[in-house]
Amino acid sequence: MRAHAAQSAHFARFFRAAGALLFVVSLVYFFIAYLTSFGVVTSVRDTASAVTWNVTIFTLFAVHHSIFARTGIRRWVAQTVPAELERSVYVWIASLLFIAVCAWWRPIAGVAWEAQGVAAWTLAALQVAGIGLTLHSAIVLDFRELAGVKTPEGVEFTTAGPYGWVRHPIYAGWFLFVWGASPMTMTRLTFASVSCLYLLIAIPIEERTLQEGWGDAYGRYMARVFQGERTFLDP
Repeated sequence: MRAHAAQSAHFARFFRAAGALLFVVSLVYFFIAYLTSFGVVTSVRDTASAVTWNVTIFTLFAVHHSIFARTGIRRWVAQTVPAELERSVYVWIASLLFIAVCAWWRPIAGVAWEAQGVAAWTLAALQVAGIGLTLHSAIVLDFRELAGVKTPEGVEFTTAGPYGWVRHPIYAGWFLFVWGASPMTMTRLTFASVSCLYLLIAIPIEERTLQEGWGDAYGRYMARVFQGERTFLDP
């Protein structure tokens, strides 16, 4: 019995660690792809087919990213896998889907804009700021929980750092990064438009779920962020 328990514990640690590594790999892969291959100007003219394919595969990722995180689905998953692996299972699936989206994203001909001189440096600065904001926000939120390595212990809504400026700083960082690209190829423009549209749709759904799950705690968080206070909220 003890040997079985030890093996289970070792497997759980390995599964969580491997999932966290895959999570990091998926993000790095996206950043590299967006900065390199997505920025290549292509002459491929099958625009309608490429756009349809790209929207479809991103929608599959988005559906998982949103629906899997909803309370009912999470309850079902918790009954299927050990509770300490629930977040990690989510991370595994989301990371694999995100890698697939980036790998299978089809190029689209054309360039929406290409900045020069000061404008180009300004856009590059926005991208750097977006990456910095995303990383800082992930650290404040606890990157280990995001990556599935650490099981959340209760819920705490913080207004520390960027969470005192905006309720979704990781999403804000995403906007800065994807729209700060130059040249803005149509391949990049399609990805930026589709991904940001998804976030704009997902944010109110996510906030509604948080309000339903945590009630006044999240309501107080929303109010304090609006007022710019730097305090911690009780769960």
